[in-house]
Amino acid sequence: MAIDQAFNMTVEYYDGWIKKAVPGYEALFAAAMEMIPFAREAAIDILDLGAGTGLFAGQVLEKCPQGRFVLWDVAGKMLDVARQRFRDYTDRFRYVENDYRTLQDVGSFDLVISSLSIHHLEDHEKRALFRRIYESLREGGIFMNIDLVRGPTSNLEEFYWENWLEKIRKAGAPEEEIRAGVERRQAFDRDAFMEDQLRWLREAGFADVDCVYRNFKMGLFYGAKADILFRP
Repeated sequence: MAIDQAFNMTVEYYDGWIKKAVPGYEALFAAAMEMIPFAREAAIDILDLGAGTGLFAGQVLEKCPQGRFVLWDVAGKMLDVARQRFRDYTDRFRYVENDYRTLQDVGSFDLVISSLSIHHLEDHEKRALFRRIYESLREGGIFMNIDLVRGPTSNLEEFYWENWLEKIRKAGAPEEEIRAGVERRQAFDRDAFMEDQLRWLREAGFADVDCVYRNFKMGLFYGAKADILFRP
């Protein structure tokens, strides 16, 4: 099964699932909102890669209500949910159903975001994507990526995995959804070490690179295009 088919099958329950499947979901995304340096009234341009149903974009919209968005995802049914979510903002939302590994000549943006998607790429594809994201950003632009982190040792990776299963069961995730999530993970996930992801961002040209928030396997990666005077 292709990755777009696998995620299209989740549209009926995805939003509820992801809020259980990401331990510390609220704190993680709240940290991302703190890292957005743009004024509330600024009409910035935002690109969301692997946008899915638009959960991350929805939070950015609250922080930047004048923003103009491009939501990019390979799974068309996920984007259909996003279209419904943002139906009152049709003049400021555009949707691209495509594989973002083909990303090029997409215009220029002030903010590029992604959540729980880029880990599906092979490492060389991640590195190439980071370079293309950097090229698509305007000076002073920001890239934020909420994504999985591979444990630095096999023991820690095993612990993180068991810890995750325990937490999502306590959060009330149904066993059927857990099984489907595990199957997707085995089929599509290609987690990278935190240190490698930070190095690839620096190699792409990003400044002020950091994993600014970490919760076991979940990390919030940040990079700026050029040194900027940050005012959260």
